[in-house]
Amino acid sequence: MTPSSRDEKRALIIGAGPAGLCAADELLNSGWTVSIIESHPTHVGGLARTEVFEGFRFDIGAHRFFTKNADIQRWWSEQLGADLLTVDRYTRILYRGKFFNYPLQLHNVFHTLGLLESARCAASFVAARLRSGSGERSYEDWIVRRFGRRLFETFFRTYTEKVWGMPCSDISADWAAQRIKGLSLVQLVSAALGVKPRAVVRTLVDRFSYPRLGAGMLWERVRTDLEKRGAQFVLGERLIGLSHQDGRIVSAQTIDSTGRATLRNADVFVSTMPMAGLAQSFAPPLGDAAQKAAASLRYRDLLLVFMIIDRADVFPDHWIYIHDPSVRVGRIANFRNWSRDMVPDDSKTGLALDYFCNDGDDLWRQDDKAIALLATREIEKLGFASSSEVLGAKVLRVEKAYPVLDANYRDAVSIIRAAIDPFENLFLAGRNGMHKYNNQDHSMLTGRIVARAANGDSVSPWHVNIDAEYHESEPLNDAARATPELHARPRSPLSVGQEVA
Repeated sequence: MTPSSRDEKRALIIGAGPAGLCAADELLNSGWTVSIIESHPTHVGGLARTEVFEGFRFDIGAHRFFTKNADIQRWWSEQLGADLLTVDRYTRILYRGKFFNYPLQLHNVFHTLGLLESARCAASFVAARLRSGSGERSYEDWIVRRFGRRLFETFFRTYTEKVWGMPCSDISADWAAQRIKGLSLVQLVSAALGVKPRAVVRTLVDRFSYPRLGAGMLWERVRTDLEKRGAQFVLGERLIGLSHQDGRIVSAQTIDSTGRATLRNADVFVSTMPMAGLAQSFAPPLGDAAQKAAASLRYRDLLLVFMIIDRADVFPDHWIYIHDPSVRVGRIANFRNWSRDMVPDDSKTGLALDYFCNDGDDLWRQDDKAIALLATREIEKLGFASSSEVLGAKVLRVEKAYPVLDANYRDAVSIIRAAIDPFENLFLAGRNGMHKYNNQDHSMLTGRIVARAANGDSVSPWHVNIDAEYHESEPLNDAARATPELHARPRSPLSVGQEVA
């Protein structure tokens, strides 16, 4: 579509996460007037924001900065300068009281498992490869085919089912294909033999960039820069209605924490909010099929416990995956190891414990004190710190942290897209906006792409997958192939002082 013929071209962006803020940056570069509404009352960055507790800084999850996209890497460097650190990744899996390097390393796995169990794993892998049939409908199918059932049970099932709260057989193979594409036992054997892969496997990346004061450092700097350039931020408001007429969105209704509603007009609307909520906000409503599809989309919520430990060296990892089924914590990040400036006292450590759950389940319903006590008991049980070393803990609830890629999500997204695509001035971007498990750089890329589409470029964010490549099942053209490097049209220079996560 092409913008309005009026001199002023107005864009309303719903959500101030990586996708929304990159769309804003791109639209400002093209002369648009931009407004951004964000439901969080104080922070921008979405899941890539950084929270502060007693002077200690914590990210919402583990946000390493790695990308295959040269433009995005350059933008990170230009915006953060010396504040963009280079970090040598060190992560492990804790399983049955033993640590395994992650990404998995063949010699470490076999040494830690022992000769007999290693032989069983190798036999299991051979059996999986010889088994007839190549269908990979579920995450379990995908992993078993590439690692064998025994390694699947050891290194993949417990953690994955903690994250998603459902059997691996009910999780779409898309999730594995996006998150650990290219990784297999064959890949590990090749690495052990010194054979370099033809392409970078994201899961195997052993070095990444990271902002000195946390992932949110970048996005708060972006906010400052965008405001200087004329963008209007409205924090603490969420979308409750989209009015449309003749195939166009004409206005958005928002509401703040006091219940005050505001009607906002624009020429173009960019949504990064959860797709289910967006589809249910149309007035007049979308058709019954789209409404039903929206109701079927699922999300996984996140409970974080930020914990201050009275010790400098708790463990050397940046984060540890907890595969032990006897505890509920799924992952523990040590942000002191990401950047020493994340802790105000060098004799202390800040840990973030991730608990994956659903809004309304037994863990979510517990009060903060009970959850902090659970986390304290589990950190002691795992042997990382004694309860007497825990100086303080804060609980943070994050709703709809992860779009669930279950067996039915593809059909639901297709139905919703079919209902929304005809609205020529509405664009979807980002992880929740597209119900697609994107990393930060890919969410950023989708934001920039939809901004260019608003200016008339024939590009689509739906072609971008987790490796900034393209799904071969979708038709491609030369312009689409160029999109990962953002060469679809010349860009105005990026201004120093922006942040990215």
